[in-house]
Amino acid sequence: MLKTLRRIIQEVTSAPDFRGVLDTVVRCVSEVLTTEACSVFLLDRRTSEYVLVATNGLNPRAVGKIRIPVDQGLIGLVGEREEPLNIDDASTHHRFLHVPEAEEDQYRAFLGAPMIYHRQVVGVLIVQQREPRRYDEAEEAFLVTLAAQLAAIIAHAEATNGLESLFDTHREKNHDNAWSGLPGAPGIGIGKGVVVSSAVNLFSVPDRQAEDIESEIRLLEAALASGREDFRILSERLYPGLTNEERELFKAYQHMLEASDLGEEIIQLIRQGHWAQGALRRVIESHVRHLENLENDYLRERASDIRALGHRVLSYLQRSERSLPDYAEKTILIGEELTAADLAEVPEGCLVGVISAQGSGSSHLAILARALGIPTVMGVNDAPLHAMQNQNIIVDGYYGQIYINPSDNLREDFQRLADQEKQLTNSLEVLRDQPGQLQDGEPVSLMVNTGLGVDVSLSLAAGAEGVGLYRTEIPFLMRDRFPTGEEQRVIYRQLLASFAPRYVTMRTLDIGGDKSLPYFPVHEANPFLGWRGIRISLDHPDIFLTQVRAMMRASRGYQNLRIMLPMITDVSEVDESIRLLNKAYSEVVESYPDVIMPKIGVMIEVPAAVWQARAIAKRVDFLSVGSNDLTQYMLAVDRNNARVASLFDSLHPAVLRALLHVADAGHQEGKHVSICGELAGDPVAVLLLIAMSFDSLSMSASSLSRIKWVIRHFTRKQVCQLLQEVLQMESPIMIRCRMELALEEAGLGELVRAGKRK
Repeated sequence: MLKTLRRIIQEVTSAPDFRGVLDTVVRCVSEVLTTEACSVFLLDRRTSEYVLVATNGLNPRAVGKIRIPVDQGLIGLVGEREEPLNIDDASTHHRFLHVPEAEEDQYRAFLGAPMIYHRQVVGVLIVQQREPRRYDEAEEAFLVTLAAQLAAIIAHAEATNGLESLFDTHREKNHDNAWSGLPGAPGIGIGKGVVVSSAVNLFSVPDRQAEDIESEIRLLEAALASGREDFRILSERLYPGLTNEERELFKAYQHMLEASDLGEEIIQLIRQGHWAQGALRRVIESHVRHLENLENDYLRERASDIRALGHRVLSYLQRSERSLPDYAEKTILIGEELTAADLAEVPEGCLVGVISAQGSGSSHLAILARALGIPTVMGVNDAPLHAMQNQNIIVDGYYGQIYINPSDNLREDFQRLADQEKQLTNSLEVLRDQPGQLQDGEPVSLMVNTGLGVDVSLSLAAGAEGVGLYRTEIPFLMRDRFPTGEEQRVIYRQLLASFAPRYVTMRTLDIGGDKSLPYFPVHEANPFLGWRGIRISLDHPDIFLTQVRAMMRASRGYQNLRIMLPMITDVSEVDESIRLLNKAYSEVVESYPDVIMPKIGVMIEVPAAVWQARAIAKRVDFLSVGSNDLTQYMLAVDRNNARVASLFDSLHPAVLRALLHVADAGHQEGKHVSICGELAGDPVAVLLLIAMSFDSLSMSASSLSRIKWVIRHFTRKQVCQLLQEVLQMESPIMIRCRMELALEEAGLGELVRAGKRK
């Protein structure tokens, strides 16, 4: 039977289209079970009906016409029960529904299996036979197993609108053409589609011998100079809206186009006899191939930047004038692999949304879009991009959805949401200079999380009282080797100087899990439970000592450094870390006697540390909860796994009780207790954290104003009452609903609705 299943799945996957998939299924199942009819009914969620989409045995003219309401018939019963239904004579069953178009009166035996994906029924697979009988256990097991395999294929087709033609063959279309991607930058954009594509294809350039090597070199140098000038102009145009990180991005583009960088590699090939265009192609191909083979997601994303540079230089080598598209007054920019330069070329004030077939939320395009506040959806590789030219489009950057030629009702709904979002953002501006405090005046310390290219001015303007988490692994991820101690010192000192005298909490190197260094790979079957965080640092004290010495030297004259240890699971790890920290300090003060020993803290992010929190607190100066990892480990849920991501909820009762335990344990030892991660920036959760008496909350800079707005509407007594209520609840859904209701009652309903859109 296993071989048979494999054969069917192989045939299914080789089908030319989804219609072919369905026809293959009903034919193969009929043959394997030697049964007289096999049919597939898929759920049309818009109408709550099961639609006959394929059959071998029933009336073929009924395909697309027969629709069974979800609460009727044996098909509906299988969906309701979410388990197989095996009966010897269907016509005698009280739920039997006679459908004349099916012409199934001659069939008596019935076996149906639900197709379920992520807890959602997507359809029902049935077999029927003339003679009354019950299908045996092996036949039932086969159908159930096949249905489970098909469910994922059907769910994918549903997500990519592959079911449209099946459902709408005999029904007028009255819904919106929606496509799914990945959230790149939050917000809602409504406008006209403008598709951009490269006029040249670098990778189709042939090899050719250079007729005049010096002439080819001059052509290359002129093309490189034109490319550098492009990026200089574009960066100046966008400068006011860019953070330090994005400004460095354009500088990096210009640097790569210097003769001493990519130019030198290309010139070497030209001197070997290659013409300039072929040499350019070879160098770009080499760099792209290297980056795409790396395990690090961030560095893999850089391949698109290299390709974009190559195409730009080639356009000048071919002396082709770069013609810009006709931008709309409200442009939704669309392309296979858009770059930061593509965004920069849109006239000022016209860009309202971005759709890219390639890339993810960590690509430079997404980073720039977030900095500019442009709603963006990435990774829409199944959508018909070129058909979107001049079409009315909605970009939902919160959920990663796009809608092509939406209905008037949907457009009005999204326009209303966009207007409300803009109004909310404007109303929060007045809070930037206001202190973070409860309604009764009790102060609440609000800190910022930073990492890649921190925008200090944005954090301080939003009212950040310091840095609650600086992710020091980012400079390691962006290099092809370990940064030297001096390189680290320069980076750390810039940050400490910018926030002085405010505290900056630097987490020591936290690699492993989903963050691996290309030059220090860690291959494990289960990396989140493997060699990561402090475990790597203690096994490589040379790396650890170099880093913490750089931190201490960087703090000279500012003395606002705090050092935090990640992934602690045992007090012995704390003891060994402190021994190394003392060793590093003694070495630093020999040369810099004015450096003081920084405060040392531990990140509480695994259950073992939760229940040893008091013992850990005795050894350090502060505790800080990492809510993202703590939730993941408490609930045994990988939130990056789509199959279980819906189970990830930091308002789970077990997580809340763990948080309360850590706060109490730290305070019993008289230590500062903070929390960082997404939970601290969640308006629905922040009131509970304040009630638990966390001393500071650390979040993204963009969340600070919203959190200020929330806490200024509640008193200490109110938040404590809410905490007592939710601690009696048994479901995260109940807890979230109660907290949303509290915000609604306080007149913060718009904030709740904005949070749901995100």
